[in-house]
Amino acid sequence: MSACVIGHITVRDEEKWAQYRAQVPATLAPWGAELLFRGKVDSVLAGAHPHTDTVVIRFPDGAAVAAWYRSPAYQALIRCASRPPTWC
Repeated sequence: MSACVIGHITVRDEEKWAQYRAQVPATLAPWGAELLFRGKVDSVLAGAHPHTDTVVIRFPDGAAVAAWYRSPAYQALIRCASRPPTWC
């Protein structure tokens, strides 16, 4: 069964965010992942959503998600990110 990663991101440095976005696809390929959606929040119909960007990535299964996230290639990219998700 496929598994999706949904990222809600607050961008603070557009240049670093652009560099990250350019490098992520290469980290997804070994795990058979597909970038389904990446875009900016236009409006919130109910409640609050403080993040500027949303990303949805589909993986073949949960094991592929975990392997991708823990991979040296992806870990090298997220050194700058923090929790809750922000981009430097």
